[in-house]
Order: sequence, then C-alpha cells, then structure tokens
Amino acid sequence: MKIMRSRNFLLLSIAFLFSGGLFAQEWTPLFNGSNLKGWKKLNGNAEFKVKDGVITGISKTNTPNTFLATEKNYGDFILEFDFRIDDGLNSGVQFRSQSLKEYNKGRVHGYQFEIDPSDRKWTGGVYDEARRGWLYPMTANPKSKNAFKNGEWNTARIEAIGNSIATWVNGIPCTNLWDDAAPEGFIALQVHAIGSKAEEGKTVSWKNIRICTANVAQLRTETTAPEVNVVPNTISPAEVRDGWALLWDGKTTNGWRGAKINAFPENGWIIENGLLKVQKSSGGEAANGGDIVTTQKFKNFIVKVDFKITPGANSGIKYFVDPDLNKGEGSAIGCEFQILDDKTHPDGKLGVKGNRTVGSLYDLIPAIASKKFDLNSFNTATVVVRDSHVEHWLNGVKVVEYERNNQLWDALVAYSKYSHWPNFGNAAEGHILLQDHGDEVWFRNIKIKAL
Repeated sequence: MKIMRSRNFLLLSIAFLFSGGLFAQEWTPLFNGSNLKGWKKLNGNAEFKVKDGVITGISKTNTPNTFLATEKNYGDFILEFDFRIDDGLNSGVQFRSQSLKEYNKGRVHGYQFEIDPSDRKWTGGVYDEARRGWLYPMTANPKSKNAFKNGEWNTARIEAIGNSIATWVNGIPCTNLWDDAAPEGFIALQVHAIGSKAEEGKTVSWKNIRICTANVAQLRTETTAPEVNVVPNTISPAEVRDGWALLWDGKTTNGWRGAKINAFPENGWIIENGLLKVQKSSGGEAANGGDIVTTQKFKNFIVKVDFKITPGANSGIKYFVDPDLNKGEGSAIGCEFQILDDKTHPDGKLGVKGNRTVGSLYDLIPAIASKKFDLNSFNTATVVVRDSHVEHWLNGVKVVEYERNNQLWDALVAYSKYSHWPNFGNAAEGHILLQDHGDEVWFRNIKIKAL
C-alpha cells in the first residue's frame, strides 16, 4: 500500500510540475561558430566575416542597410545573443521579419531590436523596420536606458510569444510591447547604412546566438518594463488587469453623443478603418457635426487619446465638461487639452505666452517648450485627474501640471476667456469631449482608467 501511495504521489508531482509550466529551456544554436551556414545576405553589400566564433558586420559606404538573415522563419521563441558595436555606428537584430518581392522590391521589414551606442541610448527598444517606425522607443522606459554598456560585450534577450514582445539588455527589462502585426518571420543581423566615408569600416559583432522554440509560453519571463499596446482600439490582458477600458470601441458610436443633442451627430463625424474622424468644414467651432461627449461622467481618471491632425488644423480634448452650459453657438464648456498645428494656425500666436499651443490647458496654462509633437503621425494625449490635481502629457512627456479648486486657479480663470462661466473647472466630475473645430482630425485608441 505504501509503495502504491509513493508511486501515485510521484506521478501527481510530475503532473503538477508540467502543468505549472516548469519546463527546461532547450536551446538551439543559430550560428555554428565557424561559417554562415543557414544564413543569407539581403538588400545591401556590407560585409559579414566569421572569426573565433564571432560574426562581424563591417560598415560600407554607398550601400543600403545590409541584413544577414536566417534561412528559417520563427514564430514564438526566446532568442539570446551577445553583441558589441563600435561607437558612432547604429545596428539592430531583426525578428519576425520578411523580405517579399511585392513589398518595396524585397526590402527587409519587420521588428528590430535596436542597438544604439549614441547619446540617445535606445538600445533594447523595438523599431518596425521599413514599415511603421518606432513602436517602443526607450523614452517609454527611461529607467533602462543605461542597461547597454558601450565598448563592451552585452547580452540581449528577446521573448516573442503571441502578441507579447519583451526585450532585456544585460538582464535589465527594456521593452514590453503588445502587437499583432507579424506572427512569424526570419531573424537577421543588421549593418546599418552610413552617411560618410569616416564611418566606413566600423563594426558590429555578435556571438552566442541561440534560440528556444519549445514550451516558450511556459518559460515566459516576468518583466517590469511598462507595456505599450500598439494594436489599435484594443485592451491588452495586462491593461485589463490594470483597470483600463476602451472609451471608444473603434467601430460604433456606442458611449458617445453630441454635446448639444441626445444622439450621435448625423453628419460631420465618420468612422472608417478604426479611426474616428472629424470632417473638414468651415473651420468654425462646432459649426458642422458639433462636439461629441461621452455618455458617462468621470471623476478621477487617466484618459489617453491618439490623435493626428491635418496641416493648419485645430481641435481639442475637453474634460469636466457640462453640456448644459452653453446651449448656443460654439463649443461646449470644459477644461481643454489643446490640439493645434502651432506653426500655421493663427491660434498658436494668440492667448498669453503660448497658452493656446498644442498640449496646453487652452487659454490658461502653456505647455512646456520642450514638448514633442509630430504633425505627420499619430500623437498621444494623456490627461490625469486626481481630485484637484491635473496633468497633461504629450507623447510621454508631462507638459502641464496644475491644481484647481483654489484661489490661484480662480484668479487664473478670471483673466481668461472662461471668466464669465461660474465656477469654471472646479466641478467634481464631468463628461469627456472631442472637439469639432471645422478641421479634419483623426482619433483612435481612446482609453480610460478610473483612479
């Protein structure tokens, strides 16, 4: 009887270990240490040499980016390698990448683990080569910018498991990305194109390149890097656990209505390819479809909105909005995160000390001068409200911070265009608004987290 119990206990223990994901990590070398068997060169004419178990790429003038790619594709995997790079050069390691005749004449495109010895310090970030550009710059995780050691051998780890992509440099978590653009592809070593003869002959080297493809979901490493979700209009599992929810579902008008009507506007706004668009009209405030507001009110929260504007456009994201204030012409009343093409729209030169520029608390507090804004791509506006404390963030940079419900705030309002609205900005809660200012503007990834 004791023998049977011991045997059953052993079987249960084994079953528990495997069901709990305690698998041994099985590594396969991608480089045999002596030649480039299993690899092929793509796109450029830079040279790759093998010596003493090291692959070295040598920069060359008058050639585009050169890639040494695996002949085999990989889907879910854990990849590790050591790398070293000369100062002044840029490089990377492609993964889940492709080279297709029908795409830009075979141009290599896909995810890239960045190798960046410059003062920018973005090594470990994820770039989407020849496709969408930066997905996870190290501005998203500045605490890990110093993980890379210039002039030394460094160790990289990439975990690509389903939609989850995470990177480490020398054991320090760098990237935590959620994306669904490419489920598989080759791995490739990059020698970046150079711009001058002085950079010719600089090198980047790799060794100890190995991959694990078995049981990787169970071997996933926990990361402390902040997650960036680049799948439009979705909430990742980590975001769900953290309390985030979609404020717009990317497909319907659910949860939204006109600021001055009880239904969604019949004209002026369209939903197309996962974008919520304000259509071009006269350029006047709420003169076409009009502003739209959430059907719910919000008190303490973080709201994030991706937006892109056309040249010369004006718009805004408002909060603490009371649609019952201003039933006449013009926009609904609330505190506004200004959206504007500062360089060409006249509002950028009006107001006081730039308090009508992009990211500003409109007509009240100017955004900091060092803000980062790109007219040609989507930007992310974030508003954080904790009772009377409010912050504006633009593309990950805090640009405005203020306290309301005090004498200083009331004095500030008294010298603004909002002076005739009683108790402006002091409400405990309100609606969130997207503005129709008569210019074409696109919104997506509208998310909120209650605090």
